[in-house]
Amino acid sequence: MLRAILIATAVLCMSQAASAQELTAEQRSACMGDYEKYCKGVTPGGGRIIACLAKESDKITPACKKVLAAAEKK
Repeated sequence: MLRAILIATAVLCMSQAASAQELTAEQRSACMGDYEKYCKGVTPGGGRIIACLAKESDKITPACKKVLAAAEKK
């Protein structure tokens, strides 16, 4: 279920305007460790970081999962 939410978030973010594709300060704070561990080589922009985090959803921290799931609801 959470994986589906994260994938939906990634798809949603990829389909919005470029300014909306950037991680918010809350998402960056909650997901920075996961980004550094799993997605460091991913070039920012175009929803690529969110897509990477979604792909690694079974490994990321609960805090990161929470903010990404909340972003999907917006």
